[in-house]
Amino acid sequence: MLHDDAIVALSTPLGEAGLAVVRLSGINALAVADRVFTPVGKSSLRPTLAPSHTIHYGFIVRNGTRIDEVLLSVLRAPRTFTREDMVEVSCHGGVLPAKLVLDAFLAQGARIAEPGEFTKRAFLNGRIDLAQAEAVADLIHARTELALQAAHDQLSGHLSQRIETLRADLTRTLAHIEAHIDFPDEDIAPDTRLQLVNRLESALTFINELLRTAPEGQLLRRGVRAAIVGRPNAGKSSLLNQLLGHDRAIVSPIAGTTRDTIEETANIRGLPVIFVDTAGLRAAGDSLEAEGIRRSKAILAKAELILHVIDATEPWTQEDEQLLAESAGKKRLIIRNKMDLPGVVSWPDSWAKEAIPLSSVTGAGLETLKDSIKNLLWSGQVGGEMLQVMINSRHQEALQRAQISITHSVSALRDELTLELVAMDLRIAFNAVGEIVGKTTTEDLLDSIFSQFCLGK
Repeated sequence: MLHDDAIVALSTPLGEAGLAVVRLSGINALAVADRVFTPVGKSSLRPTLAPSHTIHYGFIVRNGTRIDEVLLSVLRAPRTFTREDMVEVSCHGGVLPAKLVLDAFLAQGARIAEPGEFTKRAFLNGRIDLAQAEAVADLIHARTELALQAAHDQLSGHLSQRIETLRADLTRTLAHIEAHIDFPDEDIAPDTRLQLVNRLESALTFINELLRTAPEGQLLRRGVRAAIVGRPNAGKSSLLNQLLGHDRAIVSPIAGTTRDTIEETANIRGLPVIFVDTAGLRAAGDSLEAEGIRRSKAILAKAELILHVIDATEPWTQEDEQLLAESAGKKRLIIRNKMDLPGVVSWPDSWAKEAIPLSSVTGAGLETLKDSIKNLLWSGQVGGEMLQVMINSRHQEALQRAQISITHSVSALRDELTLELVAMDLRIAFNAVGEIVGKTTTEDLLDSIFSQFCLGK
């Protein structure tokens, strides 16, 4: 599906930098570039005359005025990201040079690309499927090496291959059933019916294996919010600084220093964890502290992980019991902080066994805490092979619909109901699975997916 217009966008962040890259794609991209690029030197050529995958030195010119000294790359279809002719211009970084180069292309008939439109064209032109297109966004937004690996694996087609295998199995089963519908005089033999049931149950097992990767897949993509809570002066801000590896929060022996929440993302054993340092929980001394405590409790209610920090040098109190009760039922780790100080007091055995001893000043116990965080968030049931096919929430919803429809088909076959009902549910399942790779899709779905991409990608 070749488009008759050229799209252009800045593919690097806007701002001061050594270089900026302006990207152009479309059936007339080379002709548009011809009108703004002046080659310099014997080996440099105009884009329409240049061989594919070559770089040319020259100037971007508009209305006879040189705008910038650039290197221009010519990439001819179909061996490009979009499978269209493409031009990429490396110009000087900075807001003004990049903007003027962009304006020069726009003046010659190109239009500004919509968010994700380059990747959308790659999908529409058959270079990648929809799951691989989503992996491009995952790659850009990855915050840990584990997330990056999962995105690379999906972009390489590991998930797509499994989905295509599932679609092929459903196609064969559906064809078998529809053949019997077309020839109603020939009843399905009991052993044939059993074979069809076994095939569909194998498909359900396959789907369940993919669905099992959903929690970890979503964790890698969006991270998990972890609230650091506790009484004032328990060492919450010191712990945040240790987890981040740098001083982010103000640390003071004066209780109640933290008045507002502080958020920062850290890489914990390959998992992106968004830590939120909160105000100390106690009876407020003034209206400002009261607002901080209110926000802390709101964070506590929404957090997916609680790090409850308690001062090991302070006696265990009823207030500690009450605060712990408020996070009961959530994923939680209790941290016995300030273990490096003299005067560590005894705790009730039930809580002492559960708590992780730590010094947020020296860092002793920090590695144990990181291990505990990962073990609590990551089931450990997904190995390297399943890391290759971590599904996202859209895939999960489609697979769940397919799961329900296939289950209905199995029940209908076992109960010897009309084959039309079996085929109807199987078609629903087949279409749902096809949505994952974009074999069955709608314009609204594509707009929703690609609108989340950055400009120039």
